[in-house]
This record gives sequence, C-alpha cells and structure tokens, in this order.
Amino acid sequence: MGGACFDGMAAGESANPLGRDQLCRRTRLRDGGADAFRRRHNRPIPRIRVSKVSRRARVFVGAGPRTFSSWSVIQASPSVPAIDLVGVSKRYGAVTALDHLTLTLPRGTTLGLIGPNGAGKSTTIRILMGLLSPSAGDVRVLGLDVATQAVDVRRQVGYVPERHDIYPWMSVNEVISFVTPFYPTWDVELCREMIDLYKVDTSKVIRTLSKGMLAKVALILAVSHRPELLVLDEPTSGLDPIAHEDFLSEVTRLTASAGTTVLYSSHDLGDIVRIANSVCILRGGRAVVQRAISELLASTKRVRAVLVPGSTPRWAPEGTISQEFDRREWLLTVDGFGPDTADRIKAENPVESLDVFDLNLSELFRDVVLAKGKPHE
Repeated sequence: MGGACFDGMAAGESANPLGRDQLCRRTRLRDGGADAFRRRHNRPIPRIRVSKVSRRARVFVGAGPRTFSSWSVIQASPSVPAIDLVGVSKRYGAVTALDHLTLTLPRGTTLGLIGPNGAGKSTTIRILMGLLSPSAGDVRVLGLDVATQAVDVRRQVGYVPERHDIYPWMSVNEVISFVTPFYPTWDVELCREMIDLYKVDTSKVIRTLSKGMLAKVALILAVSHRPELLVLDEPTSGLDPIAHEDFLSEVTRLTASAGTTVLYSSHDLGDIVRIANSVCILRGGRAVVQRAISELLASTKRVRAVLVPGSTPRWAPEGTISQEFDRREWLLTVDGFGPDTADRIKAENPVESLDVFDLNLSELFRDVVLAKGKPHE
C-alpha cells in the first residue's frame, strides 16, 4: 500500500508490527475486496478503530485489540547515517541488477537517485525497504539492520512508490484508519492538516481518485507518522503539471520544516535539482557519482579543443568522464577541473584553441551515463 509499505510483504519479514496476520500478507484485493477476503479466509475483514478519547489506534484481530502501549520504536544515534549500503549486490540468475553498491546518506539531507532505465534505482529502494533481499552486502537504514529489524525500519520510514498499492475498494477514511495502527508515532493532527491542505474528500473510494489526488493521499500516508526518512520512488510519474507542482511543493515544505531525510528517485532532473542537495548516479548497478550537486557542477566542466591539423589527442586529465574526437574537434567532460587544468591540456596536446563551458545536471548526467572514450569509474 503506497506510503504504508504493504507492497511485497511476503518478501522477508512481515511489515505488520502486529504480527504476520493473514490480512497483512501480500494479498491483492481488487474490486469487491471485502467479499474476496471473506471467501479466502472464511471470516470478515478485522475491524479497525481509533479511540476518540485517547486517539490511540486499536486494531481488532483475532482475540482482541492491541494498542501502541506494548510497542517500542528502536532508534539509533542521530550521528548514524540514514542510509548505509556497503557492497550490496542483487543477482537474478545470470543478470546482475546491483553490483557491489556502496551508498551513504547522512541524516537531514536529501539525495537524488538517478540513472538510466535498468540502472538499479528501484531495486536499491526495494532492498532498502526490505521488499527484496540482497544477494550480498550490508544494508542499514537509520542504523538498523534491514535483514533482522525490518519492522522497526518501516515504522520510521515513509515510502511513496511509483505504483500506489492502496486497496482500491477502501475509502480514504478507511485507508487512514487501516494504516494508523501500524505506526506508534502516527500524528492525527498532522494527518488532518494535510487532508485539509489538499482538500481531500475522505469519503471517496480510492479507485475513483485522480492520479494527482491519489499521489496526495499516498504522501499523507507516508508522512503522517513523522518518519525520520522519506523514500520517494518516481512519485510524480503520470501527474499533470499542477499536481506535479503541488507534490514537489509539499515535499520541499516538509524537508524545510521537519528536517526529514529524503531519498528521491526520479527521471526528471529538474525535480532532482529542486529537491535534492546531493546526487547519486547509478550505471550498471554501481554508483559512479555521489556528490553534492553544487560541488559536482562547480568542479565538472566541458572542454572544447581544436587540434592542429593531422594531430590527435595525447593526454587527458585524470578526472575525464568522457571524450569524443571528430576530425580536429576534441570534446572532453572533466571532473575535478582546476585553475591549471586548461593550461595542462594545452601544454600536453597540439592545441590551436581551447574553450571551457559550465554544465547543467542534465548534460553531466548524459556524459556520465554514455561515458564515451573513458568510463567514469
């Protein structure tokens, strides 16, 4: 379920803090879901209520209610990274989706995760959420081992996937009531504020919502328990421009006001520049770049050199990401470009003229991904 991390629960430990109940296994209930559940399990869907007096969520499964009073949230030191992947690989037979990926995200920062299709972005996120098990490597989120503490991780993480697996037969109000018991830190007032802000009609059934409104509901579910980490996987895919802008504005507001750590995966590099202060570029299942965006753009330059007729390049700087040579024109993209780099290129090569240009993130991304002439490893 989008925002509540109910998708893929059969993979690894159940994400249901109340236990591995039949309701929370990966059972996709489509239209007429209440009847489908009754036929499958020979019992009605468990009743879920929120106490009007104490506002403590209660879920009635089997013998009786359970409340937050018996739950605890394991929290690591604030100095521990929000995300820490070390040597993580994921293989499907002969296919390698992730290849010894190492990635660190400090708390209070926002990381844009980008890469071409098939680079491993969604695989990385699903491993972080405990929805996939890595073939090798160590995965820690908020200092917790995802392999053994998946429930504690999910209680402190908000997750908005590209495809919102929210039960389509529930109303918005029913979805909120269903999700609330899973999070000891659920903030009823924040949830109400966001419902009012987005003008969400909570009586509407999920399957009747527009894509934009469904994205807003998913964000409400993801942030109402005030997560320490917010994971967004292509959250604006398919949204119209207005809904797109509303979503980004709310994420920006949340990060500014609450200092929430954010991992944002998107093909829209304009969104990445707006939301993130650092970027990780994946290629072939590996992180080939992880830097602050401002630092990366300041130190990476495009060089256009015109060589003496009949000559070829002899030397390229150590930080060369890619290079192309056509007739007399030599194009280089160089990381770590310093004050003396241009002079060194001219001194080591038969150069007639040389120009240096700034790059935007889109241009740099293209050069890193294509990596012509000299790969950036």
